[in-house]
Amino acid sequence: MISKESTPNYKQIYIDIINIKFPEKMEKCLPLLNKADLLEIDIIELNNRIFERMDKEIEKFNQRHRSYNFHSIQKILDYQKKYKYNNSQLANHFGLSRNTVTKWKKLFSTNQP
Repeated sequence: MISKESTPNYKQIYIDIINIKFPEKMEKCLPLLNKADLLEIDIIELNNRIFERMDKEIEKFNQRHRSYNFHSIQKILDYQKKYKYNNSQLANHFGLSRNTVTKWKKLFSTNQP
């Protein structure tokens, strides 16, 4: 597990990016930036709000380097239940593969009582 001291301060990084390059997007990003702790999902959402949609090649490259912790995976699976998405819809929404969603559901359904 990564300690708090070794993780970057994403909140400050995104605030600086917004202030310097995209001041007009501050209002759109403020609800996420006001959170006490930013989760991986929040960071991805901030990135999408600031930089909009990227070129397909860049997006594909970035997707390979994402990692999710238990809490983030649980939030994604809860999102699926809340909005009654099937695996394909959820995968599309979060930029995941259907196999990843299926694997997560298998892994975490065995941990549930």
